[in-house]
Amino acid sequence: MSAATLAPFSIDDFLRQENQKDLLRFSTAGSVDDGKSTLIGRLLYDTQSVYDDQIRSIEGKGTTAPGQIDFALLTDGLRAEREQGITIDVAYRYFSTARRKFIIADTPGHEQYTRNMATGASTADAAVVLIDATRGVLPQSRRHAFIAALLRVRHILVAVNKMDLAGYREDVFRAIERDFGAALAQIAAETGMVFHTAFIPVSALAGDNVVHGSQAMPWYQGPPLLAALEALPAGGQQREQPFRFPVQRVVRPNPSFRGFAGQLASGVIRAGDSIVVLPSGARATVRRIVTWDGDLEEASAPLSVTLVLDRELDISRGDLIAAADAPAAIAQRIQASLVWMDAEPLDRARRYLVKHASQTVSASIGAVDHRIDIRTLAHEPAETLEINHIGAVRINLSHPIAFDPYAANRATGALIIVDPATNRTVAAGMIVSGENPLYEVVADHFHLGAVTPGERQARWSHAGGALELTGSQSLIDQVERSLFSIGAVSIRLDPEADEFLLHPSLLESILNLHARAGILSLIVRTNQGGNFQARAASQQLSIHSSEPAAIVTAVHRLLREAAILIPPERANI
Repeated sequence: MSAATLAPFSIDDFLRQENQKDLLRFSTAGSVDDGKSTLIGRLLYDTQSVYDDQIRSIEGKGTTAPGQIDFALLTDGLRAEREQGITIDVAYRYFSTARRKFIIADTPGHEQYTRNMATGASTADAAVVLIDATRGVLPQSRRHAFIAALLRVRHILVAVNKMDLAGYREDVFRAIERDFGAALAQIAAETGMVFHTAFIPVSALAGDNVVHGSQAMPWYQGPPLLAALEALPAGGQQREQPFRFPVQRVVRPNPSFRGFAGQLASGVIRAGDSIVVLPSGARATVRRIVTWDGDLEEASAPLSVTLVLDRELDISRGDLIAAADAPAAIAQRIQASLVWMDAEPLDRARRYLVKHASQTVSASIGAVDHRIDIRTLAHEPAETLEINHIGAVRINLSHPIAFDPYAANRATGALIIVDPATNRTVAAGMIVSGENPLYEVVADHFHLGAVTPGERQARWSHAGGALELTGSQSLIDQVERSLFSIGAVSIRLDPEADEFLLHPSLLESILNLHARAGILSLIVRTNQGGNFQARAASQQLSIHSSEPAAIVTAVHRLLREAAILIPPERANI
């Protein structure tokens, strides 16, 4: 080849071409031993996305014959994964073709790690579900498809693997296509999801219909798996959704600049657009869109920017800036689908933290509406959820949140639940709806309305009322401390104080005011002898014990019987 025929090579041109490619995120799912790791290894190998030294390091190792490559070793990175021959953790792999870039979320197939599959699918645009041609459709295949539906993954590619072991028989493939197609139709009807599906017969070990077509299955006329992935629409529907901007930070480098930094969750924002701040309802106009490289006239998701408004507003981390003509909903009680991820079961008596967008709020699980039997998709009654269970719950929040249903917007409809004692993520959730939304539009103005007694009950888990206590100072202190520890808002009153003795009606007036405000009044009379006594509403008890734990338990039971301590599910927001 002469020098005249050589085309000039530019690193900048190459990088520019790479940056112009779109990106598809997809997850893989399948039961144990369906060959998922082998399939991903084959994809990476045939697209020349692994280094030669990686290939040399695994030659002759694993479960294949001498001189052959066990492609699963290219993906199973943990020592436990290699020893057991299963995928445990979620691994993200990157590869690129001439047409687009890909990020694979390689998720476990074992039922024990279903929670990891949900994590991997949460950001996916598509899912590749593997089914072993020699075993057919298994319950775990249904589980993965159901989780994909909950996470609104619309594009499902069903790779029927190990066709070489099934003799490349068309009837085997068609039977699986029929059975799993019926399962997908049932899941779609249950979740309201519209799937876009394709069934592809493959052999990951032999390479049939993975990257290249197969001569062994002339009866299949469709594309191989890689071509099908390249043909799928990439992510980017965020641009078409209403504008949503969770505020992450208030930027104030000097007295003349005040901006709000964050990442666009969805939609497009332009200088001059009208916005509304939620949940306050304050309105303004975007004056500037600031980035490190200079101001923009327009920004779209998922770009990170700083917004400068045309007026001073009280905005802080956790607020949501939204399009004024398409605001998000606001509610303090929400309905959600949960995938429980923790070894400790859901405890409705406990307080959790809900992390949603850029804010964190205290919450409790008011009720478990049902648990889903993955095998039949039947709704089962349940009081709790255990690890890998999927169910529908009602969540009571300490503060209102601005949200969209997950089906409409994955960014503002997703949440996680955290155990504040251990800081572990115990569940992932998809918001279905909000009960009794807290805002309304009146005469084209955003109006939140007055705080209701039910909102106070939901936040404090008690109603306003009076609790009379007679006993030793130390025991009364223990009772007050126990109420404080569960978040009760209480105030201590001494009926023998001079102001109440001088004005006999003053105490009753204050008690009425506290009751309307949702405050628990403690009317305290101390003595050093006799039984400990407590009275609330028409309920009264006398405790023949000086044991603080027994007294605290009895007082809490008294308050529940008097309908002052209210379980979260009974709070009427």
